Amino acid sequence: MIKLEARLFGAAMGLLIAINAWGGEPGPAVTAVQKRWDEVMFAMPKPQREHELELLASQAGTARTANPRDPNALIWEGIVLSSWAGEKGGVGALSLVKRARADFEQAIALDATAMEGSAYTSLGSLYYQVPGWPLAFGNDDKARELLLKGLKINPRGIDANYFYGDFLRDQKDWKGAEAALTKAVGAPQRPGRELADQGRRKEAQALLGTVRQQLAGR
Repeated sequence: MIKLEARLFGAAMGLLIAINAWGGEPGPAVTAVQKRWDEVMFAMPKPQREHELELLASQAGTARTANPRDPNALIWEGIVLSSWAGEKGGVGALSLVKRARADFEQAIALDATAMEGSAYTSLGSLYYQVPGWPLAFGNDDKARELLLKGLKINPRGIDANYFYGDFLRDQKDWKGAEAALTKAVGAPQRPGRELADQGRRKEAQALLGTVRQQLAGR
């Protein structure tokens, strides 16, 4: 993900989700953040998203502060901050993605398998979408490493395959991108995540169409 204006700062980074694998189901505060994020990112007109994500970031921060050692709360704060950065754009978004990176790194330190490895996938997504040095920390090699770790934990996951496919498309690995995005389109439904799954699957189908056009043009 370089691509300062065209990628991170031009389009929302709808970062990830899954069912919690740490200590049972997520608490009600974290679940409320997840449900609201689904609504904002997949059912709300784009012009309204930045403001709503700013509000949701405050709610996610409260949930994280109340549960500082819950990796689910950290992951969801990171997801909200990343998505807000994507809608906000510009240099002002850099501080948000740096905060998101810290959340994902803390979540991995606490339980790397929480939310089926979503911290790895989310963090990997940041590494290929944000600018590299000196503006930020973008690094495609690090992105690949993290995205593959997420896939190892959740090989059939819609988000893990979608973001790996998008990364490979960004690398112009068209065949690899086609394989990953095909898996994303056919990924199993997540209970309670119907809205997010529908939206992500549409994104995967659109990206898959673009990749296949590239393959057909060879």
